[in-house]
Amino acid sequence: MSQATKVLLINGSYRDDGITDQAIRAAAQSLTASSANVETIQLREYPIEFCLNCRACTQEPGVTPGCCVHNDGMRELVEKIEEADAYIIAAPTNLGSVTAIFKRFMERLVVYAYWPWGANAPEFRKAKLPKKKAMLISSCAAPGLMGRWLYGTQKQLKMTAQIIGAAPVGTLFTGLIAGEADAQYPERMRRRAEVLAKKLI
Repeated sequence: MSQATKVLLINGSYRDDGITDQAIRAAAQSLTASSANVETIQLREYPIEFCLNCRACTQEPGVTPGCCVHNDGMRELVEKIEEADAYIIAAPTNLGSVTAIFKRFMERLVVYAYWPWGANAPEFRKAKLPKKKAMLISSCAAPGLMGRWLYGTQKQLKMTAQIIGAAPVGTLFTGLIAGEADAQYPERMRRRAEVLAKKLI
């Protein structure tokens, strides 16, 4: 019997049950129904310190992530990233970008870079390995198409996937979410989330 696919959901939203949470929940339900092993990480509840830019974690070569000087929740999270077969990476748009908590997480992914002193640029450890799969989820107050082009959120989510060794199989980007305090995820997007999530397995 084949082992169930492990899918790690990384949520960079601030709000409980906001649009991002609802999108992730729809995708997770689809994955669970397909017998995947699903775990959701809420970055708003995770103890992650700011990167110090010391580059201590980038000095040793190899495909294994480097060891950060911080002994915090990011160590466990990197282990979960390494163990997962696929990912859902999500963050809403705040002032044209991913949220601050997602950016903090993203900066700590420097452990996935080999960047010895004297080198002009980093070499990402997973760049030459077979790619895992990732699904990207985001939203914004502007119309969806405008948000994709004007804001950096999609680019940052894609970069995150690439750093950890994954290639996106699809993207959900929902626009016009600021019209009401307790917005509900559109049914058509919910159905798309369910279908897209199955591409991960």
